[in-house]
Formats: sequence, C-alpha cells, structure tokens
Amino acid sequence: MKIIRGATTIVKDTVEEIKAAVSEMMQAVFAKNVLLKEQVCGFLFSLTTDIHTYHPAKAARECGYDFAPLFACTEPEIAGQLPLCIRVMVFTELPAGQAVQHVYLKGARALRTDISEIFNIALDGPAGSGKSTIAKALAKDYNILYLDTGAMYRACGLKALRLGIAPTDAEAVEKMLPNLDVKVEYVDGSQRTILDGEDVSLAIRENAVSMAASHISAHSSVRVKMVELQREIAARMSCVLDGRDIGTVVLPNAKYKFFITADSKVRAQRRYDELLSRGQLVDFDKLHAEIVQRDKQDSERKTAPLKAADDAVIVDTSALTIEQVIAKIKSVIQSQI
Repeated sequence: MKIIRGATTIVKDTVEEIKAAVSEMMQAVFAKNVLLKEQVCGFLFSLTTDIHTYHPAKAARECGYDFAPLFACTEPEIAGQLPLCIRVMVFTELPAGQAVQHVYLKGARALRTDISEIFNIALDGPAGSGKSTIAKALAKDYNILYLDTGAMYRACGLKALRLGIAPTDAEAVEKMLPNLDVKVEYVDGSQRTILDGEDVSLAIRENAVSMAASHISAHSSVRVKMVELQREIAARMSCVLDGRDIGTVVLPNAKYKFFITADSKVRAQRRYDELLSRGQLVDFDKLHAEIVQRDKQDSERKTAPLKAADDAVIVDTSALTIEQVIAKIKSVIQSQI
C-alpha cells in the first residue's frame, strides 16, 4: 500500500472556503498521481483546531469522494503549526514502480516543496471516432473535469441557424458573436450546454447543427473566442478535452495527447445507430457522404485543420470496443507517469 499526502490552507473558516479548498486539493492529488478510483483504499482527513465551521471530510463526500472508506480527526495543538490547515492521506494500491506525488497547495506549500501540476488529456479526431464517449469515461475514472469543447461550437452553430445566418458567412457570424451567450454547467455529474439561458444539450446534437458547427468553427473570430475560454478552464484545473485541434492548437503543452480515428464507414454506422436510437430517420449513404465531406472540410480548413499532433498517440477504434480503447489509453498514460 502507498500513501499520498495532501495539504492546503484556507483564509477564513467558512463553509464555502472549506468546500473549495477540499475540492481543489483532491483534484490535484488525483491528477498529479493519475489516480483511479479503484486504486483508492481509503481517505484520512485531519484539520487544525481553528477550523470549526465545516468538516473537510464532509466536504470531500459532497465533492464526490465517497467511493472509499473515509476517516477524520482533529490535529493536536502544536506551537508554531500552520493555521487553518487541512490535510489528507490517501491510501492507495498503486503499481509497484509508480512513485507517489504529494500535493501541497496555498499556504501549505511552505511545509514542502511539492507543487501540484495541471493534468490535461487532449483527445483529437474526426466525427464519429468515439472520442467524446472516451473523454467522458476517462474524466470519470480519473475524477477530473470533462470539457465538451465541441458542444461550445455546436451552440454557436445553433445560434446562427436560429438567426437565419449562414454558418459559412464569416462576416455575419462575427457580428453575431458579441451577443452570443454560451455557458457550460455541470448538473448531476453531466455537462449541460446553455445558449441564451436555454438548455440546448439535446438540440445541438441534431445532424444539421453538426454540419453548421463544422462550418462555423472554421472562422477565426469564433475560434479565438472559444479557445481563449477553453485555455482558461484548462489552466485552472485538470481536465479531459476532445475536439479537432486540442493537442495542436488549444493545449499544445498538454501532458497526454491522443488522436482517435476510425474508418469512415464505421463512424457513419455509429452515427446512424445513434440517430436511430433517438427516433431520427436518416439515410446511411447520405450520412456517410456527409461524414466524408466533414472530414474533408475539417482537414483542409485554413484555421487549425484537423490533424494529429506530432507527439500524439494514434488510436484506431475501428475494430475496438470503447472499453478496449479506454484500457489502451490508460495503459499509455500509466507508462508515461
């Protein structure tokens, strides 16, 4: 068994600060150690006697760390001890050759030189390759954020369609952007895309919106706005991002990069089955032709074309199940720790 130590501090003894501090510390512990839920045997939280408002252990449970036994205690008062300090010991079953990376944040950095690094996974690939499904599964297993970048572009495409703006009209699209209100919310563990105050999570998955997103994402004005937002999120927390140019443009310094691909007919069949399951009747040949056309558009566009980053690992999912792909990616990540 290996023990990972974490520590952080708060400025004020409030419920909000304690919750935020615990969430940040735990995300850093999992990210820096590329820790999976099934590798955790238990948690032991401790806190200094000047913290009374809310127990960090309770905050941890509310943040989703309830999948292993959790214990808590209060530290004895020691002269010169760090005030308003929260600590955690994570008991794990990590591989024999994997070194433990401890995490010390905020004022607790004075206790050790360990400083957490941001852990990002970049997944790129063409439509229908399965990268979104894979990204969500990885985020869940590593207990980090999944940021659906494609949903942001789809929302932009939907806005254009609703306003009667051709997604290919760069000038009209750029004029639309100042009034574009796109937000990403997380409810019950899943991402919701909000456009102008409306939850459009289902609407943006329609086939017409997919094509509109492909066209609208080629405009530099749109990409500048979206990329800026995505980088801000990835700089603050560990996350998994999927798209067309995550590893090449959005997060060129991401620690782990993968290019997920598959035969065009396999991807068309997956999309066909997905649409049928939603009650949408589509023609397979037409759908396949659209996917081939979208591949061409995405690969040949002047702004951030679809391509694998030079240091990305290529994963062909044509003959693999989702479970096999995820296992392969985890194996690569594990080998690079």
